[in-house]
Amino acid sequence: MADTIYIENAVRNHPRSTAILQRMPKARVINIERYGEVFNPKSQNFRLQKNNPALILARKHAGYSLPAPDGYNIGGHNNYYFSHMLNCVYDCRYCFLQGMYRSAHQVLFVNYEDFIADIEQICQQHSDEPVWFFSGYDCDSLAYEPITHFIDEHLPVFQRIDNAHLEIRTKSTQVRQLLQHPVNQRVVVAFSFTDEVTHRHSEHQVPSIDKRLDAMGKLAAAGWRLGLRFDPVVYHVNYQAEFERLLMRIFQRIDAASLHSVSLGSFRLPKQNFKTMHELYPEEKIFNQAFSRHQGMIGYAAEREQAMMGFCEQALLQYIPDSIFYPCHW
Repeated sequence: MADTIYIENAVRNHPRSTAILQRMPKARVINIERYGEVFNPKSQNFRLQKNNPALILARKHAGYSLPAPDGYNIGGHNNYYFSHMLNCVYDCRYCFLQGMYRSAHQVLFVNYEDFIADIEQICQQHSDEPVWFFSGYDCDSLAYEPITHFIDEHLPVFQRIDNAHLEIRTKSTQVRQLLQHPVNQRVVVAFSFTDEVTHRHSEHQVPSIDKRLDAMGKLAAAGWRLGLRFDPVVYHVNYQAEFERLLMRIFQRIDAASLHSVSLGSFRLPKQNFKTMHELYPEEKIFNQAFSRHQGMIGYAAEREQAMMGFCEQALLQYIPDSIFYPCHW
């Protein structure tokens, strides 16, 4: 966890800030006016900061829940995402966050009550329809859970709002808090995976595949609905054999009947994010391949992308029904 905490003066006495500071008694605390003072300056070394990122406690003032991008869904029509944090504790070299923010520090918005009020209002607007909320778009939903207590604060909200559905997306094994709550069939805990080669080369500090499967198994045994997210699939010469090996490892331990949804997508990034990330890590093989540009996105050339997605889809559908499969196109 962070050894330095920046805290906005406006939330210095917020009960959640006080609780977090008590959980991190050895951290150096620095008062600031607005988190942008630390998070937004241009002259920052993202790569250096990633070795020891600070935690910034702040208040979010607007835009608590936003419409999800087109294609970002698992079967619902009313889709929103919200981010109680910015940035991730993990260091996945393919992650678009590394090209989005100037800083590697993590921002935690402590005013959960405003996020919750916004969720309630959106659900009232769609009172006759299910509404899906996605957590983990700008962060990992669970990785910082021992500090944030995000689960403890938000699960009761989705328990009492009948049309509210939640996806908790993660690579973390921090599921203890979930296991202490009643199972909610409108909540999906979705675990992201890449094959072993990509995991070793590109997913720094991420728990091993086996440890994530252990966490999934505990949740499945308790009755939680699970998701699998194979996004992105990263090309390398042995991706086919490695993807099949990954699926075998997963489905030897996870019953497909416990899955709510499975999504699949290939490596792609907004053009500017790709440029920034390539400059950060010019030696990374993942950025030094043949790519093409399509509507402002950088990804594999159409022939390679189609071959990869076709192979992976066929492999997946040997284990799961088509009804829970959601391919991600770009």
